[in-house]
Amino acid sequence: MSSPLSSSVIAVTSGEPAGVGPEICLRLVDDARAANFPARIVVLADRSLLAERAAALRWPGTLRDWQPALPAQPGTLDVLHLPLAAAAVPGRLDPVNSHYVLALLDRALAGCQRAEFAAMVTAPVHKGVINDAGIPFSGHTEYLAQRTQTPRVVMMLAGGGLRVALVTTHLPLRDVPAAVTCSAVEESLRILHREMATKYGIAHPRILVAGLNPHAGEGGYLGNEEIEVITPVLGRLRAEGMNLLGPLPADTMFSPPVLERGDCVLAMYHDQGLTALKYASFGHGINVTLGLPIIRTSVDHGTALELAGSGRADPGSLRIAVEQAIEMVARAGRKSGQQALEQQMSG
Repeated sequence: MSSPLSSSVIAVTSGEPAGVGPEICLRLVDDARAANFPARIVVLADRSLLAERAAALRWPGTLRDWQPALPAQPGTLDVLHLPLAAAAVPGRLDPVNSHYVLALLDRALAGCQRAEFAAMVTAPVHKGVINDAGIPFSGHTEYLAQRTQTPRVVMMLAGGGLRVALVTTHLPLRDVPAAVTCSAVEESLRILHREMATKYGIAHPRILVAGLNPHAGEGGYLGNEEIEVITPVLGRLRAEGMNLLGPLPADTMFSPPVLERGDCVLAMYHDQGLTALKYASFGHGINVTLGLPIIRTSVDHGTALELAGSGRADPGSLRIAVEQAIEMVARAGRKSGQQALEQQMSG
């Protein structure tokens, strides 16, 4: 009997062609756990790029042009071909291919928006080379928010037993305090609270909230953001029934006695939250974009140019990102089915 998810398609973008993205996508076929995905997988990439990388690495699988009507086949990677602008050399960035990288994202997103794909999973891109091509780009999270016209999304990384979401993402540190506003903190908490239920099945999540300053401001002696911004927001949302603990000093927030009191963490800026998470889970964590109208997960690492073409890149994070996307699709399907049943019974 086929799985209820067997007709669902997960689109995987192969990312920066000079990085490890193409080869970790190939490894989705020869990874034992990946071979048993209950949903169909299609990799978006230049087919010749994958073929060249496969030959260089003596990859044992088969590449096949994507056709939705064909069933999944063991040892075969389905490829939705999008052409490179120029041949890609492992480890050597070329701004000419930046539009190709974004075309992969646009095609996967369009497929999700018209229900051709159930979710998208992204291999790493290189922000610097995209900007070198004259395209303003600060990351997948911001790009997908802009393309879907979503006013606020939340980046969350999960792994090593942690779930860490961020109020601000890819900003210079000097710009962070001005970006930690009442609306930014409140909207981030509302999205995190809602998506912990929809994507992780935790109806009433316990959220640990970091302060911005050392020692959470030390009562105003080390900064006023906790007093003027974070604490008032937490008070309002607690009055609505949210279970929030904070603002907490970030240097002790990731200790086991504190972590066991929460289901997830909201940090104020990138390195405040992600240093601890990546220490606990690097290579086996994932990135989830909360608040989008689609399901999107990603690897938790970069393009690793120094490993590209070597065959040493670990595909673990990509596999887990695909597994988590499939679980989220299944959970969304169960919720939709339950809502339909309730409407039928009430009618």
